Amino acid sequence: MTKLKNIKVVVSDLDETLLNPQHRISEYTKSIFQELHNQNHLIVVATGRHHLDAMAIIDTLEVPVYLVSSNGARIHSPEKEELFSFNLDSDVVKAALNVEIDPEITVVLFKENVWQTNRVNERLNAFQAELKYRPELVDYKKLEDFGAIKIFFSCDNHEKLVKLKDAILANSSEHLHHAFSLPTCLEFMDKTIDKAVAIEMVLEKAGFTLDQAISFGDGFNDVQMLSASGKGLIMGNAPASLKETLPHLEVIKTNAEDGVAHYLATKILNKEFVASE
Repeated sequence: MTKLKNIKVVVSDLDETLLNPQHRISEYTKSIFQELHNQNHLIVVATGRHHLDAMAIIDTLEVPVYLVSSNGARIHSPEKEELFSFNLDSDVVKAALNVEIDPEITVVLFKENVWQTNRVNERLNAFQAELKYRPELVDYKKLEDFGAIKIFFSCDNHEKLVKLKDAILANSSEHLHHAFSLPTCLEFMDKTIDKAVAIEMVLEKAGFTLDQAISFGDGFNDVQMLSASGKGLIMGNAPASLKETLPHLEVIKTNAEDGVAHYLATKILNKEFVASE
């Protein structure tokens, strides 16, 4: 078991993990990450969000952060230099979408500067405090270029997403793998891409290993990252199914309770936890 004193790298997901229910980083969390930086910890944010969206959030930490975005399809340095990029081929995406899709499901293609979607979804817009990464309404029947960073589906009915997942994998399992970042959010990426692969690329560049990393997550797109880290921690607000999938991992406080900051303050920095107001 990795000793916490050997931890040199802090890795965190954003939504439902580092971010509070208002989709923001609390002032307390910000102060803890600034202290971690002052003590020479490497900080990595690994998210399913698009890099333009995520950059606006991590800038509020006011410390250098490596950013793994779109579940590993993009890596950016603290100076916002693109270190790695991967796009799904247009034919692969087109084949994946060539299935019956329930009209209640929102379809999104992550592009470089916009996200193309079949419908307005105010709940998705609410995840962006400031709209840095804009939606573009499109008719997929008329779209010519399906090339994308990743494919994203959202629906309040989880079972409809499960049915869609099975239909897409029946056609495209050799090219794609999937993850439920939330029960209402289904994502498809290239089979070679996930957060753990991208994080390992970051750490190799920075001179660290995954054994030296502590990671925090709440979704099934975090499974590889949590499993590969020296210490993986599951948020208290994560779905029960994730906790059952990784029963050997510790469950900590929720994102509403500053769970990431609480753990880092008390276990890594050896500080008394002060709840965020």
